[in-house]
This record gives sequence, structure tokens and C-alpha cells, in this order.
Amino acid sequence: MKLPNADAAFVEEEKVRGYLLNSEHRYGASKAKFFEEFGFTLQDWEMLANALHERGQQHDVSKEKQTGFGPRNEVVGELTTPDGRRPCVRTVWQVDKGETAPRLITAHSLEDLA
Repeated sequence: MKLPNADAAFVEEEKVRGYLLNSEHRYGASKAKFFEEFGFTLQDWEMLANALHERGQQHDVSKEKQTGFGPRNEVVGELTTPDGRRPCVRTVWQVDKGETAPRLITAHSLEDLA
């Protein structure tokens, strides 16, 4: 199953700049280090946003969970990167209550979980 309403999925600028590529963020610093190793930069944050958005549209949902905020879907698959490597990444998308478009909640390397 693909991400519901994947064509409407979105990745917020603050999620990328303030969290996923923020080397000073309490929880995002390790994610920033990971993504930067593959050529993503804070200055060109749109590249990561677009790559994550593309993943959400192309890969199947691996897990769905109902939360008090709305359904969350995990999507696992390879990420297209600026340096040409394709690491396996988990993204989590949520459709907030009353909304129809999934928004990115988080993304991280699967190696972080090993």
C-alpha cells in the first residue's frame, strides 16, 4: 500500500532546517550528521525536502499506527542523495485530524536503530 494521498504529501521547511539538518538540535543533531554525510546541506535544504517527498510517493507503507493526532505511516526505502549513494531511510508521515494531506514527522537512518 502506498502512502494515502501521497500526491498531496508535504515536507515543511522548519522540519528540515530546524530539525533534520540542524546540527545543534537536541534530537536532530545525529540526523543532521547522517544527512550531511550524503551531501545534503542546510543552505540547500530543499534538496532533502524533495528527496523525502519523493520517497513518500514512491515507496510502500511498511507500518501504520493510529494516534490521538491522526494516522501515522512509516515508509522505508532508499533515499536519493546528492552524492549518488542510496541509504535506506525510514520516514514517518502523519495525516493530522481533519486534514487529508500527509506531512513528514521525522526521517532517520535505519542504521541508527541497529
